[in-house]
Amino acid sequence: MTRTLRISVDHRCCVGNAQCVNLAPAVFRHNENVQSEVVDPAGAPEAVILKAARFCPTSAIRVEDATTGAVLFP
Repeated sequence: MTRTLRISVDHRCCVGNAQCVNLAPAVFRHNENVQSEVVDPAGAPEAVILKAARFCPTSAIRVEDATTGAVLFP
């Protein structure tokens, strides 16, 4: 069973580096401020989403289990 993720981007930290957009384009996109935003938290496998979060140079991405609230990253 695939777990449901809650993904958020802290726009106070995001500098628009696009690592997440490049790694998981179905999950993240740039908004009008050239900062990342989540468009589909189920748009890629969990491992890809966690990799995108790890590659964020400012650690602006938070990933949680939507059911339990457990923090998966950071």
